[in-house]
Amino acid sequence: MTEAVRTPMDPADETAVAPSGSRDLFSKFDPLIAERQALLDTGVRDPFGLVMEKVLSPTRAIIKGKETILLGTYNYMGMTFDPDVIEAGKRALDEYGSGTTGSRVLNGTYQGHRECEEALKEFYGTKYAMVFSTGYQANLGLMSTIAGKEDYIILDADSHASIYDGCALGNAQIVRFRHNSVEDLDRRLGRLPAEGGRLVVLEGVYSMLGDIAPLKEMVEVSKRHGAMIVVDEAHGMGFFGEHGRGVFEEAGVEDDIDFVVGTFSKSVGTVGGFIVSNHPKFEVLRLVCRPYVFTASLPPSVVATAATSIRKLMYAGNKRAHLWENSRRLHQGLRDLGFDIATKDAESAIIAILLPDQDVTVRMWQALLEQGVYVNMARPPATPAGMYLLRCSLCADHSSEQVGRILQMFESAGRATGCIQ
Repeated sequence: MTEAVRTPMDPADETAVAPSGSRDLFSKFDPLIAERQALLDTGVRDPFGLVMEKVLSPTRAIIKGKETILLGTYNYMGMTFDPDVIEAGKRALDEYGSGTTGSRVLNGTYQGHRECEEALKEFYGTKYAMVFSTGYQANLGLMSTIAGKEDYIILDADSHASIYDGCALGNAQIVRFRHNSVEDLDRRLGRLPAEGGRLVVLEGVYSMLGDIAPLKEMVEVSKRHGAMIVVDEAHGMGFFGEHGRGVFEEAGVEDDIDFVVGTFSKSVGTVGGFIVSNHPKFEVLRLVCRPYVFTASLPPSVVATAATSIRKLMYAGNKRAHLWENSRRLHQGLRDLGFDIATKDAESAIIAILLPDQDVTVRMWQALLEQGVYVNMARPPATPAGMYLLRCSLCADHSSEQVGRILQMFESAGRATGCIQ
């Protein structure tokens, strides 16, 4: 019996190395590795390696043994601990088990998946809805499937990574316009040849700076040029508009939007993604959208929590009002303290504090954590080149007393780090 041939990449050989003379494929990341190590060598905590040891509520967690106010979780409507949502998940876990072990087009569609899609159709007032395993996959699926080689996708330069990745996965020709510029969108649409379809991709709320798109004007321009429109409402669902559908509802352009993409990992309080539409041919996407066809479906407990949460969000007017109170108060309070805020007014539940460089940003982030509040740190490439910021995302469950404490902690941390005088 001959011995099996072993290659240098055989996973059974822990000492295996790349063939002599070949380049280490990780070498491209060496500058980032060195930058990160230099940062950690200064004694700061890793901003991207934080562990929540215990989560107490939508607004509180134990981090490094200390109770901490959560101000960077996107849990806008505080649904993660809603008793009805939790009970629905437990019941589905008991009745249907822990997972589907299959794709939606094979054995992975349970009654709960259909009920979740029905809840979305009711929430958005649309005829069709598709649930994906993540919001990332929803964008990946729509962008890569809907437009072909002869078509154009026109997108905001600040679009989310999932939108860009969906464009990269597909074959359409990509045209970018300047962030939130109606004039540049109009100009670039006007330069396109008459042949081929065109899809304009917009976001209700842009996640880095918390600014909103001028949807009314952009939709008018897009329709004038014969384009279809998709709006990503990942950060707008739940608290914009009379019914909480998003910025497009508040802008009064519901009838002109062809697709709405969203996620369950923000206001809905669980995980998953979706697309809703009134297009009569929409259902064919279930057969041709690779990120839908070739991935396992969400566990029954997850779609049960999502459906319950979505139906409750339809009647969450008081929560929406309180979230806006929190956002406006924190925004104004931080400006009054002397922080540089990305938007003139509170445009969403995201408030971004601009800082001069990475060193100051990390020191401020750590000072806040030591005070007892967790926020997100963001740096390139997640932000434009040279932009460093701390991103706060408020929750409807933050009490007025917590917002007051947050402002006190920002003042103390800001003075300690020299960010404010």
